[in-house]
Amino acid sequence: MKSKLFWPIVILLIILLINLFFDKNFFSIEVKNGYLTGSLIDILNRGAPLLLVSIGMTLVIATKGVDLGVGSVIAMAGAVGAMTVSGASGDSLVPLFTAIGLVIGISVLTGIWNGVLVSRIGVQPIVATLILMVAGRGIAQLITDGQIMTVYYDPYTFIGGGYLLMLPFSIFIVAAVMAVASLLTRKTAIGLFIESVGTNPEASRLSGINSKNILLMVYVFSGLCAGIAGLILSSNVASADGNNAGLWYELDAILAVVIGGTSLNGGRFHLMGTVIGALIIQSLTTTIYSIGIAPEINLVVKAIVVLIVCLLQSPEFRKKVFGGFTAKKIEKKSEGVSVS
Repeated sequence: MKSKLFWPIVILLIILLINLFFDKNFFSIEVKNGYLTGSLIDILNRGAPLLLVSIGMTLVIATKGVDLGVGSVIAMAGAVGAMTVSGASGDSLVPLFTAIGLVIGISVLTGIWNGVLVSRIGVQPIVATLILMVAGRGIAQLITDGQIMTVYYDPYTFIGGGYLLMLPFSIFIVAAVMAVASLLTRKTAIGLFIESVGTNPEASRLSGINSKNILLMVYVFSGLCAGIAGLILSSNVASADGNNAGLWYELDAILAVVIGGTSLNGGRFHLMGTVIGALIIQSLTTTIYSIGIAPEINLVVKAIVVLIVCLLQSPEFRKKVFGGFTAKKIEKKSEGVSVS
């Protein structure tokens, strides 16, 4: 119970079991047309964009920052990708790789923009990324001319809707990004540098760590993750919507990070906890729709679950709720000893 992952895993299992109560075949996985299908596969597939954004957000929050612009980066990435392949046809892969290159390029540029504002100019992270949150969505709408842009190019739709080894291709993208992030942060000194900057940036600077470059790096990585997520979302629906694509993803990503046990005060971070947090949010969304809860109260139910998880993770809350009776017994015993 002392583990940061204990309560998130418990909540995730409870949500999945609730689905099983309403749908006896919820955990069943079948092979249809050569692909694995089932509710669990759908949760992983539909949750892939949120997982990617949350992984990038984890490193930003670990430096005591926040990236509110990821939703707008998703919209811009989807718009750029769809616009690049909008006139493509046939099986040529040139438009596909061109779109991927442009999306990665614009995502990195947005990360550099946020990173420079925060690390070099000294703008507060919430203000710096709020600028991109507002302006980025406007840029996405300019790219799509305020319309939903439809794509008729099969290689592009494979990114978010294709399958590899019987599993959705988006799952492999998330696994690759997660592997790279884990390798760089746990097998090298980069993770220690990030935690050090988040704990005390001035002490990190005095100890020889280039805090500015670390901050720039995490914002670039967050932008890259958001761009890839936008590419997956756009290709999954074969269209780009500059107005609604990635809407409120920044809030879901922050919730996933917090649920996973990473403090908003910076310092130690938990990538695996973030993955579980993102799966909780996606599973909760799936549950709300599957059991017939009105979509209008989706956010209310989500907020309640997040509140419960955060309270259960709090040692002070657990001590007051679950340890109250034990504390009273100890107090009575101590009073008896003092009287005697």
